Amino acid sequence: MPSTVLITGCSSGIGAATVQCFADQGWNVAATLRKPAQARFGQGRGCVEPFALDVTDQASVDAAVAQATQRFGRIDVLINNAGYGLFGPFETATPAAIRRQFATNVEGVFAVTRAVLPGMRAQGSGVLINIASLTGLVAMPLYSLYAASKYAVVGFSESLSHELAPLGIRVKVFAPGAVATDFSGRSMVRTFESDGGPYADSIAKVQATFATNRASGGAASSAEQLAQALYGAATDGSGQVRYVVGADAQQVMQMRQQIGDEALLAGLRQRFGLAA
Repeated sequence: MPSTVLITGCSSGIGAATVQCFADQGWNVAATLRKPAQARFGQGRGCVEPFALDVTDQASVDAAVAQATQRFGRIDVLINNAGYGLFGPFETATPAAIRRQFATNVEGVFAVTRAVLPGMRAQGSGVLINIASLTGLVAMPLYSLYAASKYAVVGFSESLSHELAPLGIRVKVFAPGAVATDFSGRSMVRTFESDGGPYADSIAKVQATFATNRASGGAASSAEQLAQALYGAATDGSGQVRYVVGADAQQVMQMRQQIGDEALLAGLRQRFGLAA
């Protein structure tokens, strides 16, 4: 019987590319998204079926996991991909915006993980993959709340890997660098209105730096490259927990080892024009 993967946040970008990657390898794919009627997935050699799932609604999560399990018999791999980025100064973020960031990026991971664990425990096997970010290892400017949510995902994943190992369930966390998707557009929400008031100069400098990097091609990975890396992690049979993905992310982590945390953070401030 083909293995089954359940993936969250499949409407576009990394999620949609990962659906196609697993389907091409002959897997059953439970592709979840808030509006499954809008799903447009190729079948590949596997069977792809969309399910409605909102990670901020536990009832929706439980229903989707139950439906996917009934349809395919079991869930072998979970990929927690759904999320979005909150960009801007912390001071200008409303309490509602902060709650939404953590409800989606952190509590959403908790909710879906909690829903699939009983089945994985019963079968004595499974792989949980949580997608964090390089910003969950080295925080970038004006992403304080996004970084906090992704740091939480990294810590959650690493600790969870210890408690689930005796049950035959492996936990992995992905920390990709820049990915060439519409994340900085459709999936990006600002904490500020107008030009950002007292933070206007910093916002302009950070946005200009990111824009220059994108225009020059940077070192961004494609969604398809990340999908291939996710498939590799799901099937490598290893106990590896942390995966730093993308040339840019690997370069930053190597630099941290070479020059240390303080020098790296100072270098980032200088790069973004934020040095005192």
